[in-house]
Amino acid sequence: MATKLFKLVIDAVTTTDTDINPEIDKYFYELREDERTADTVTIPATQFTDDTGNVMTGNLTTATADNGYYMLFINGVLQQSSLYTVSGDGSQVVITDAATIPVGAPITLVVTNFAPVSDSDTTVTT
Repeated sequence: MATKLFKLVIDAVTTTDTDINPEIDKYFYELREDERTADTVTIPATQFTDDTGNVMTGNLTTATADNGYYMLFINGVLQQSSLYTVSGDGSQVVITDAATIPVGAPITLVVTNFAPVSDSDTTVTT
């Protein structure tokens, strides 16, 4: 009898459900002249209020690397990310090229992080 190669035939179907679970924190501030040096504004975290109106007593939430981001609005206008930085520990926000921002302008920082959870189910039939 001749040699014969036997092949295993498998059929599988995988279904994956993913929940992205965004966690959004919003912080609010009105520009004070004493926080501007030349054309740079440095805002300590404790000058912001949170979404419920409480004055911050600690650091701001930071964006998780590769899974979060910041958005900064000045007078309701979204700013380019190259114009501001949030310190690594969330202790302050620094806005550059800020000489023309009027005193009293509302500044809003939005921090969005994601905590995705996935569940996969694979059904194998032979």
